This record gives sequence, C-alpha cells and structure tokens, in this order.
Amino acid sequence: MGKGMKRVISMVVALLLVLGGAMAQEGGAARREKRSGKGEERFLAALGMTDTAAGAAQAAPAQSAAKALEGFDEYVAQLMKEWKVPGLAIGLVQGDTVILSKGYGQRDVKNNLPVTPQTIFAIGSITKSFTVTMLGMLVDDGKLDWDKPVREYLTGFRLHDEAATDRLTPRDMVTHRSGLPRHDALWYNSPFTRVQMVERLRHLEPSKDLRQTYQYNNLMFMTAGYLAGQLAGTTWEGLVAQRVFVPLGMKSTNTSVQASQKSVDFAKPYMKAKEEIVEVPFRVIDNVGPAGSINSNIEDMTQYLKLHMNQGKWDGKQLLSASNAGQMQMPQMVIQGPLRWPELGHTAYGMAWTVGAYRGKKMVGHGGAIDGFVAQLTFLPQEKIGVVVLANRGGQPLPTIVTYNLLDRLLGAEQAPWSQRLMDDQKRQEASQEEAKKKGFTQKRPNTRTSHELAEYAGEYENAGYGVARVEMDGGELRMTFNRITAPLRHFHYDTFETPEDPLNPLEREKVSFTTNMKGDIESLSVLLEPNVKPIVFTRRADAVMRTKQFLEPLTGQYQLGPQTVAIQLRGEDTLLLVLPGQPTRELIPARGMTFDVQGLAGFSVEFKKDATGAVTEIVFYQPNGTFAGKRR
Repeated sequence: MGKGMKRVISMVVALLLVLGGAMAQEGGAARREKRSGKGEERFLAALGMTDTAAGAAQAAPAQSAAKALEGFDEYVAQLMKEWKVPGLAIGLVQGDTVILSKGYGQRDVKNNLPVTPQTIFAIGSITKSFTVTMLGMLVDDGKLDWDKPVREYLTGFRLHDEAATDRLTPRDMVTHRSGLPRHDALWYNSPFTRVQMVERLRHLEPSKDLRQTYQYNNLMFMTAGYLAGQLAGTTWEGLVAQRVFVPLGMKSTNTSVQASQKSVDFAKPYMKAKEEIVEVPFRVIDNVGPAGSINSNIEDMTQYLKLHMNQGKWDGKQLLSASNAGQMQMPQMVIQGPLRWPELGHTAYGMAWTVGAYRGKKMVGHGGAIDGFVAQLTFLPQEKIGVVVLANRGGQPLPTIVTYNLLDRLLGAEQAPWSQRLMDDQKRQEASQEEAKKKGFTQKRPNTRTSHELAEYAGEYENAGYGVARVEMDGGELRMTFNRITAPLRHFHYDTFETPEDPLNPLEREKVSFTTNMKGDIESLSVLLEPNVKPIVFTRRADAVMRTKQFLEPLTGQYQLGPQTVAIQLRGEDTLLLVLPGQPTRELIPARGMTFDVQGLAGFSVEFKKDATGAVTEIVFYQPNGTFAGKRR
C-alpha cells in the first residue's frame, strides 16, 4: 500500500516499537483447570501470579500524586502546541483510585468545543486487549482451549500454508506469530464482510513459518474476534458489550464510529497535511472490529485499566480468571529491536499486551491508531500505576510522550526529554528526505514512454485475496480505485505509474506496474501492498457483459474450420463451450472484446468476427502453431 495507507493503518505500532513501549502483547494462557478456591490460590501463588506476588500492589509512589502533578497542565498545553494536537484526554490511576481524569484542548475545532472526561475517542488497537479478554472468559467457561487448532472451532478455516492451517491455535492468532505479515490493504476501507475476509485468508502469502517471528497482524485478531462470537452464539460486538462493557459500567463505549457520532460528546478526527491540521472523515473499520474499532472515553477506560491492573478483578469480582489475566501480561514472542533509550528495556508481545520495562519496572500496555486518532494505555503492574491517553490527531507520538512523563512523575524520577528526543528524530528524518529530493535521487528512468495507449490500461483487475482494483480514463489521464479509495495514476516510467503525493489519500505515492501478455494485451497489474511478500498481482477481468446470455447467445452455432465442423454451445446463461469432434469439450473463458481463452490450453484462444451489419460470421483460432479462420455455417 502507499505511504499514506501504511501511515494511517499502522495502529501506532511502528513508532511505539521504536520507543520500546509498544503496548501490545501476545499471550500464553494455560488450559483451564477446575479447582477449589484455595487450591487455585496455591496454584497461582506457585506461578507468582497472586496479587501479592504480582509485586507490591499497594506500594505508595515515590511522591504524593498532588506533588507529582505540579505543573503538569502547563506541560501538556505546551506539548499540544508543539505537536499541533487539537485535543487530549488523560486518565491516571494509582492503586484503585483515579487520581486524574481530565480533558485538554478541543474535541471540535470549528465549533470550539472542549474535550471532557466524557469525550469519546477511537482507541484503535487497544481494542485487541478487549478481544483477548473475551477469549479468556470463554476459556474460563470451558468453551475454548488456547492451544487447540482453530480449525477444530471454525471448520472452514484455511490459510495459504496447509501446515499452518492444521496447527494454528487461538494463542498463535493473538500473539502475532501466524507467519502472515500485515496484509492490511485487504481490510482497510474494503467492502468485505468479516466472514468474507476470513475466507480470503487462504489467498494471502505468508512471509515466515508459523511461530517463527513476531509479525503484527490485524487480520488474525479480526478472526479471533469472529471465533469468539461464533463460540458464544452471537457477534463479537454483542459479546464484548455483554462480557466487558456492561459489567464494568462502560456506558459510553461502543464498537463503531457511527455510534460515536450519535453521542453528545465525541471528538472529531484530525490529520496533518502540509503543516496544516485539517479535519478528516471518520474511518469506518467495523469489518475488522475485533482488531481496532472500539471507541471510548477516559471515564470508561480508567475502569477497564483497573480490571487488568488487578489481574482480572474489578469491584471485588473476578471477571477474568487471574490465570488468563496473568497470561495476557506474560511475554510470548520477542519483539526484536535495539535498546536506544536508557529508560526502556527490550519488549515482547503477550496476548494483546506488549510487555516491556520502564526504568527497570515491568511495563504493560498497548497503543492504538486509526485515521485522526492516536491512543495509549500503559500500566506498571508492580507499582499499580496506570495511564490512558487519547488524542484526536493522527500521526503523532503525544500519547506516548505524556504517558512516559506521568510515569516519571509518579516514580519520582527525573523527567526524561521525550518530546525533544522525538521531535529531533522527526526533524532528522524530514531533513534526510529533503536532501534526497534536492539532489534528485530517484529510481525513475528518464525519457521512457508507455507501451500502449492510456485507454488500453483501463479495466478491472482482480486478486483472489484483495479483491478488485479498477482503472479508468478520467479527463485524459488514468485513475485507479481500490477499496473505495481513488487516486490519479501518473506515468513514472515504462509501464509503471505512480499516484501523486497527497497526505490525506491512503494511496499516496503508490506505484502500479502493468504487465503485457504474449498477445500484446495488458494482462495484469501489480502493487506493493504488502512489502514483506512479492508484489500483489491483480489479473485483468473480462467485461461483465461477456458473461451474459444476451452477449453470448449470438456467438453460438457451427463453424467450418478446414475439414472439421466446430460447434459453439451455451451452457446455462453465462458460459460458452467449444466442441471439437473427438476431443474433450472445453470452456471458453472471456478475455477481451470478442476474444475467449480456451480452458486448459495455454496459448490457445478464440475470437469471433462480425460483418458490417453486426452479425457474427467468422471464428478465428489463435494457436502456438498458427492462426486458423472458419466461416459460420
């Protein structure tokens, strides 16, 4: 996918992984065992998973909260100005007490409406932890085993790799170790339903073997949420409301931005475009909901934070077993990366939580991002300190900066210059890009031209996994539409085109390369939608009319081809058959215009010819050994 699409669907992972606090985790959960209360308590104590063993649960912070937060409001105001973030909502939990729940800036710039603790923001991939929380509850209920193959629960489930199909477990899906890279362009703004996307997984190329490498993957979490709904006899949306929202009193939380906009207090999304902050449309991602479609506010999210800070217990009730809550917070897959900053340790993924360290303290959490929103949920389980930060501007690290600053304050540590560090990084990156641009560094081959007239590139192209890309002429230039997103195609070199620079278009600067077949026709296009595998190839589709009875019926009949009579028959209302004496009957596959390929014979095709009146009078056979014409009888 283009730079724009990669940026807006990254779910904030890339930046946070660099920081070493990428708040996402992959979890290991042991098989459910039925024990008496005291027996289970002894068992958890042996694993170091009781509240006491989890580490000084009620330990007091180095400074009182009031003292620690002196000057914090001014600090936030300055950061919002520097990073050009319209609105921010912050929640801080210490022990079981919410010590900060506050809104900053504007949720709606045009109408000058303020952010409040009740303002609803998209939380992006923090949603993943809700999905695993539900799955853990199903494990507690005896309806799911983390380590049984998914195909035992979803009989039609298939991946591209047969071995992975047979072995992939729910634990694998929620720990980003399926072998699949992101393949995000399949779901981003796509028309596919959740069921259709699960079915299309079989067409997606893996880049690693199962359980070999950590590779963030939203589609696996979508499938895990779909599985949860199927096991419970409902939908993911219904289940997360029933098992999490309602018990925790999260009355404002929902699973679709369409519901958010019906609220009296919701934040609008903003993005940066050429130094200007502009409002952008809400991105509906309901189809991949279990991976990132939840929207919430600080009041609700601090309640959710307390659930996981207390190992699945909320308001005195064990909603999620301590075993499964603990497994969510245990390292499952190493996230490879250097140690850049002294405050941060190496990270791993548990089950929908990232597990790392901050100033030597265990740190758990997850980030989230979708068009116009960035969020961060973080907690130090041993110190019983938790932070939630929600922002309504995409493509910026402010929630992480604020989180680390609050941790510094509550730990009584010197405040690290996170904002300056990341601002310097951004400036160096921009300077590097500008230098390459000034020096004219490019892969573009000069003085080339296309092999065909522009109109010949127009058509519909299809990939079994990703769906349809449509190319059409528009005012003398080509325009491509994919997943309901449209962008012009400008000639780059030879038969490769490029979409223009546009920070607000997810297809920004995407290269599209066309391929010609031996007949000289444009046969396919390829796009680098997933950089960890080969380019995604879309094969040209025949015009839809070539599958209609009205188009096909006039082509039927008998044709004299040398000494033989060839019959063209119609099967049903949409398929032509080629019948040759003494040979198997073969289907004719629509290609272009009046030309059909012969099924099962490479290089063989048939073209029908019309006379001046429009009547079909001839048939032409194109074969590797020659071209042959026959008259209609």
